[in-house]
Amino acid sequence: MRLWTTESLTQGMRLGKSIRNERGQILINEGIELNEKLIRRLKELGIPFVYIQDPRTEHIKPGKNITETLRREAISTIENTFTDLQKNDSLSSSFVIEKAYRRFSGLIRHIMNDIRSNDELLTLLADVYTYDNYIFTHSLNVTLYSLAIGMELKLSSKQLETLGLGAILHDVGKMLVPVEILMKPGRLTKEEFEEIKKHSETGFHLIRNVQTLPLLVAHCAYQHHERIDGSGYPRGLTGDDIHFFGKIIAVADVFDAVTSNRVYRSAMLPHEGLEILYAGSGVQFEMKVVEAFRRAVAVYPNGLGVTLNDGRKGIVSRQNVGCSDRPVIEILEENGEQLEAPYELDLNNHNHLVIAGCDTAQAKINN
Repeated sequence: MRLWTTESLTQGMRLGKSIRNERGQILINEGIELNEKLIRRLKELGIPFVYIQDPRTEHIKPGKNITETLRREAISTIENTFTDLQKNDSLSSSFVIEKAYRRFSGLIRHIMNDIRSNDELLTLLADVYTYDNYIFTHSLNVTLYSLAIGMELKLSSKQLETLGLGAILHDVGKMLVPVEILMKPGRLTKEEFEEIKKHSETGFHLIRNVQTLPLLVAHCAYQHHERIDGSGYPRGLTGDDIHFFGKIIAVADVFDAVTSNRVYRSAMLPHEGLEILYAGSGVQFEMKVVEAFRRAVAVYPNGLGVTLNDGRKGIVSRQNVGCSDRPVIEILEENGEQLEAPYELDLNNHNHLVIAGCDTAQAKINN
C-alpha cells in the first residue's frame, strides 16, 4: 500500500484502506475504484492522505493503533460530554464533567493497554477518518500522543492516568466559546482569537470545581498553551513554572494541530510536524519531551514514499521502535531505474544514509 495525498489522486486508483467517520461508520470502502466524483468528495471531506492499493507494495501495511471499538467509545464519550457542556450553565457544567469522570478514567486505562500491547510506533495516519467536529477527534489524538510520550518517559500508571485525563479535557473550555467563533470556517480576527484564547482559563475553572478530579488535571487545561520562553498564554509562564504535564500536552497539541487538515491550511506530514517541534525545542518546547515524542511516534509512516540521500527511492515498510527517523525502507528505484526485484534496507544499519525527501504523489503505480 502507498500513502498518497488526496490532492494528487487520479481516476482509476483503488482505495487501500476504508474511509470512516469519527463514529467508525464506513463512508468509502476499501478496494473501490476512484473516479472524479469520489476524489472531489474526499477533498470536500478534508481528508489529507489516503492509502492506495499498489501491486508492488501490497505487503506493506499501515501501523496499528487503538482498536476501532475503543476509538468509537472514546469519541462518543468526548462528544456527549462536551456537547452537554454547551447546554448547561456554569454551575451544572462541573457536574457534567464529574459524571463523565469514571468513563474517561476507564478509557484512559484501556488506551494505555492498547498502546502498551502495540509492538509498533504510534501513527494516527494508519486510520483515515473524517470528523464533524475537530475538537472531539483532536482531544482523542492529543490524549494518544500525550500517553505515548508519557510511556516513553517511564511515567507511573497513576501519573499516566492523570496526564491522560488532562489531555482528554485540555480543550474542554472551548465548549463555552461562542459557536459562531468556534466553528468559523476561515481565519479568526484578532478579537475572535482573543475570545478563543479564553478557553484555557475557562477549562481550568470548569475542571477545578470537580472535587473528584485531581487539581493537576485542571492545570493541564490551564497550561497547554504556555511556552517555556514565556511567549504562551494565558499567563506567560516560563520554564519550570509550567508543569511537566502541561509541557507534554503542549507538544502533543501542536503536532496534532499541524498534521490535521484545517480550512485555512493543508495538513503537514508527520516529519514536517516534527520539524516544527524541533524548531521550537528548548525555546517553546521542552527538549526532553520533543525527544520522547520522536522516539514514540512514527514520523515516517508505513507506505510513505521516500528518497534517500544517495538518490535511491522506496517505501517505508516497517518501523524501528525507539528510532522513528530510521525506519526500514523497501527500495524500488536505483540509479533512476525501477528495480525488478525490490529489496529492504534498514536505516538503523546504515548510518551514512538518511531520508532526504518524501514523495506522496509522483511515483507511478503499475496496475
